[in-house]
Amino acid sequence: MPPILCPHCRRLISSDEPRCPHCGLHAPGMRFRRALLGWLQPGPRELVRGLITVNVVWFGLSLLVDPAGLGGSLNPLAFLSPSDRGLFLMGATGSLPVLRLGRWWTLLAANFLHGGLLHIFFNMAALAQIGPFVAREYGTARFVALYLLTGAAGFLVSVLAGVGLTIGASASLLGLIGAAMYYGKARGGVYGEAVFRQMWGWTVGIFLFGFLLPGINNWAHGGGLAAGFILGHLLGFREQRPEAPWHRALALGLAGLTALSLLWGVAGVVAWRLGG
Repeated sequence: MPPILCPHCRRLISSDEPRCPHCGLHAPGMRFRRALLGWLQPGPRELVRGLITVNVVWFGLSLLVDPAGLGGSLNPLAFLSPSDRGLFLMGATGSLPVLRLGRWWTLLAANFLHGGLLHIFFNMAALAQIGPFVAREYGTARFVALYLLTGAAGFLVSVLAGVGLTIGASASLLGLIGAAMYYGKARGGVYGEAVFRQMWGWTVGIFLFGFLLPGINNWAHGGGLAAGFILGHLLGFREQRPEAPWHRALALGLAGLTALSLLWGVAGVVAWRLGG
């Protein structure tokens, strides 16, 4: 049998050992396979933590591109804010990048960019609360498709509405809320109605916040919400139908396109730095 590293003590052993000869762990080969499967097929909370990690890393990179916001501002909403140039290079979307410059890839990349510390904090806090529920009820593949497609759909609506430059994960968050609202309505019963009412409360609060504060992209919020409700119906949740191969293929394809768009933004930054 091929050798493996014991999941507990990390020492080389045979995969068919009933116990690790070094630390005594029972059935280390089985635990190794479970750990590998968990990495390849993350659960709802692990998947959401992964998304949050990517958002935080890209926020840090956007600060380092052109660190104009690191000088310290008295305005808490502007604290640790990437510059407009840095955000544009990394993949900010809107009518200017998409319609005038043909940067359609930014519809995916902008979902992982944020305009300040509070911006990313509130979005990631909401994702940590809503994301695991949606991933659990829809499954991880459909969750990935929902998150990425609704973000792009929300940004597309804002592009068509004439929003010049926009970023943030809130379109995808509204997409998850829309999918959860569909789940609540379609499932029905006491539990379904409770889910719908809770998601409706989130929606009202977010839109009130958006109309009271300047600079909030309500077009993207509305587009993401509608896309989430529609896609929730089209993709279906676990109680309606099991996850199908095309769900996994869709999620994998969207994840690949998103990764390429994020790397394309980094390549643009490198080209700008070398050219400067």
